[in-house]
Amino acid sequence: MAVARGSGTLAPVLLHAKDTNATDDSLVRLDGVAVGYDRHAVLRDIHFRLRRGSFTGLLGANGSGKTTLLKTLLGILPPVAGRVKYEGDNRVPTFGYVPQRESLDSIFLFTSLEVALMGVYGRVKPGRTIEAAEREWVRECLRKAGAVETERQRFSELSGGQKQRVLIARALAAKPDFLVLDEPTTGLDPAAAQSIIDLLQAIHREGKLTLLMVSHDLLTVRRYVQEVIWVHQGKIEQGRAEDLLTRRKIEEVLGLEWS
Repeated sequence: MAVARGSGTLAPVLLHAKDTNATDDSLVRLDGVAVGYDRHAVLRDIHFRLRRGSFTGLLGANGSGKTTLLKTLLGILPPVAGRVKYEGDNRVPTFGYVPQRESLDSIFLFTSLEVALMGVYGRVKPGRTIEAAEREWVRECLRKAGAVETERQRFSELSGGQKQRVLIARALAAKPDFLVLDEPTTGLDPAAAQSIIDLLQAIHREGKLTLLMVSHDLLTVRRYVQEVIWVHQGKIEQGRAEDLLTRRKIEEVLGLEWS
């Protein structure tokens, strides 16, 4: 497994299923997979697929196993049982990862450009000279993310919304096939959160990237994603957003009762 640490780029091992259908548009497929830690399964017998170019929401209560599942998809944790299969065009897919928040200590005086440049380390190994073409590509990613005006500013001094835009630019700098976002609007005010969601929708529409977004904002998920994966009581359920985000389903999964 190739991992560019701190860059938002993860490249897990490619596994091909023997029965792969040449017409299947899955980028990631799980069939009978169990995920967990130290051989202890948190989720068992998982079956779902993520279609190439789809925008999927990953939902579930705190402690349901979403983070464990996400780390397994990204290759950080090995499955307890079964295999995560990456299919398509005979190459390892590149993942761009946007965390809930960046844990860079403010003692490190990185500019926004320097943080975004971390995204190229999967191609340009740390310690090597980053060529002018890569720097221009990263500036283009900052432009796409609406953060180019912050490139000379210290990352630690940015607002929460600006930081998220820089982290999205860092993930895009990896030239990913698959963008994974872990609660990208947590802690943001409503206007900033909406601007981030609008940005993600534009990135999905224009770049035809596969997006998987963990979120607790059910209204946002219902409006923007195409498919939903619910993690609930050790089980996985996948379907269209309009089918799995009904009032009845939300009450069932989250144990709520609306008046």
